This record gives sequence, C-alpha cells and structure tokens, in this order.
Amino acid sequence: MRTMYHMNGRRHSAGRHTARAFTLVELLLVLVILAVLAMVVVPKFTGRSEQARVTAARTDIANLETALDAFEVDCGRFPTSEEGLRVLLEPPAGVQNWRGPYIKRQMPTDPWGNPYVYRYPGAHNQGSYDLSSAGPDGREGGDNDISNW
Repeated sequence: MRTMYHMNGRRHSAGRHTARAFTLVELLLVLVILAVLAMVVVPKFTGRSEQARVTAARTDIANLETALDAFEVDCGRFPTSEEGLRVLLEPPAGVQNWRGPYIKRQMPTDPWGNPYVYRYPGAHNQGSYDLSSAGPDGREGGDNDISNW
C-alpha cells in the first residue's frame, strides 16, 4: 500500500478518501446568517407586488385617457357616462366619425379585477371626464383610489 503525505502533514493512503462533515456549530452559524439575510431582504420585496399593481392601474388610466381623447377628436365629444368606455371598442349609435376601435384589446379591468369607473361630465374634472380605479379595496372613495384627477 502506497502512502501519501498532504500539506498538513497527515498521512493518507493512496486511493482512499476521507470525508469530512460540517460540525453542528458551522451549520447553526450558516442558519443564523441566512435568517438575518431573510429579515433584511424580505421586507423590501413585500410591498413590490402592490406597488406594481398601482403602477399598472395608472398606466391603464393613461392609455384610456389617450383613447378617450382620440374618440373626442374624431367624434367631437366625449362618451356619455351611459355609453361608458365600451365605445372605445364598438361605435355608439348615431355617431358619424367613429374611427375605432381606440384600444387594441378587450375592455381592461384594473389589476384587482374591477372595471374602471368613467363619468362624463366629471365631478372632479370640470368640462372633461373622471376616470378611476377603486384600488386594492375595491370600493370607490377611499384613500387608495387611483384616478385622473
């Protein structure tokens, strides 16, 4: 049997490997480090999904505003509250210069699954329209509503 010497001065047999395991202290130290990292990182990402939904709702409202403005340029007026946003996809009765559809996909709902609220004439935007999402709570009039005013 051939004997080999390693740098640390220990003698090992050739062709034979000894396995070295982690000690309990090393494993506990790694777990403590991972727990501390999780406590620092997790809170930073918890509010991101809700923030992304709010941003998506603001983007949808801006896109709907562009479509409503194009409708107004073509037809000479904004849709009534009764006609609603569906006139961006289908021509309303009695309108001459409708050149839609003004949005490319079906009528969007807000990121929480609720329809956008459209009112013309607007209570907040005099001489124009109000466009809003009820936000995460799904109820109009709260602090978390997203709107164009």
